Amino acid sequence: MMSYPVTFTVTRPQKLDRVQLLVRVLLLAALSLAGVTAGFVMMLVYLALPAMASALVYQKGSVRFLAEDGPRLTRALAWLEAAFAYLFLLTDRLPLDRPAETARLDVDPTGAPTAKGALLRLFTSLPSVIVLALLFCVAYLAWLVSAVSILFTERVPAGVYDFQCGVLRWQARLFAYHASLVDQYPPFAFDPGPMDGTPRDHASTFA
Repeated sequence: MMSYPVTFTVTRPQKLDRVQLLVRVLLLAALSLAGVTAGFVMMLVYLALPAMASALVYQKGSVRFLAEDGPRLTRALAWLEAAFAYLFLLTDRLPLDRPAETARLDVDPTGAPTAKGALLRLFTSLPSVIVLALLFCVAYLAWLVSAVSILFTERVPAGVYDFQCGVLRWQARLFAYHASLVDQYPPFAFDPGPMDGTPRDHASTFA
């Protein structure tokens, strides 16, 4: 995997529970009826992160923003990624307590963000957002394959599991950049797989 100051890892379970599959089907159905879809969440996060980062940087400056608000923003993003991992059928564990034990987000904050630069990321991140939207379209089909596989075998095919992990890794990098936690533009590189392992020693871990 190419070097980037944001890493997202998922611990792959040996088996996935059929009852938990039913729970997620019902949960997704309820959320859809309420108008809360993956697209809605993506749009909300897309608009909120730069606005929030811009206001905080303007108020505190880049150093205090990364030191004080960076950990809070990263914890929120870590919970969001863990929730997506649960809904994507990558784990049976709800992100209610210690989500990092199942799906872990690590950020090594870089750069000196500005209030204006934070808002500009609404536009500069568009190419990555478009690719992510296309990946999500494929992820919906992969979800159906995963659901059928869990129903019959209590497992997800390795290729499908790796693809879903890669989609969430792309999303995690994009969100961290969008929140002005890192300066480097998220790479247009699809890194699949759970990528289990110990995070880098030098990284600042806020999960």
